[in-house]
Amino acid sequence: MIIHDDLVREALPGTPTLYKYKIQTEHKSFYNTPPTYSWYIAGLTLAWMKKQGGVKHFAAVNRRKAEKLYHFIDAHREAYINSVHPECRSMMNVPFNLVNINLTDTFLSEAHKAGLTNLKGHRLSGGVRASIYNPMPEEGVDALVAFMADFAKRHG
Repeated sequence: MIIHDDLVREALPGTPTLYKYKIQTEHKSFYNTPPTYSWYIAGLTLAWMKKQGGVKHFAAVNRRKAEKLYHFIDAHREAYINSVHPECRSMMNVPFNLVNINLTDTFLSEAHKAGLTNLKGHRLSGGVRASIYNPMPEEGVDALVAFMADFAKRHG
């Protein structure tokens, strides 16, 4: 960018870095490069979502996926625990623990071998976390539920 020197000063609090001219000049406009690749990927993702049926479609599918997984966990309290109040549950991330927490590593290892990956819980809360975002097909949730049922039978 081209800017007169007397305009290069501390920005008002809350000004995005992109518009902080002092930072731009100190870093030779490094912070002026917009995230075009991210924009491109977001555009492709939104176009794909629109072709699938848009927001209403994904809302219905995501609700169905989450209800299926939460229902299974709630119906199998001898093996799994979800301590999030039903009114506060996420449709995108379903955290849960095994009643026998000593089986958590075994669960995660066996799940990974079964093709169910990235289930390790948050680094602070531990346990298991199934991320069932928009691109996760309903068949993926079905596979997880089937695995959980089998695991509970074998380790119950």
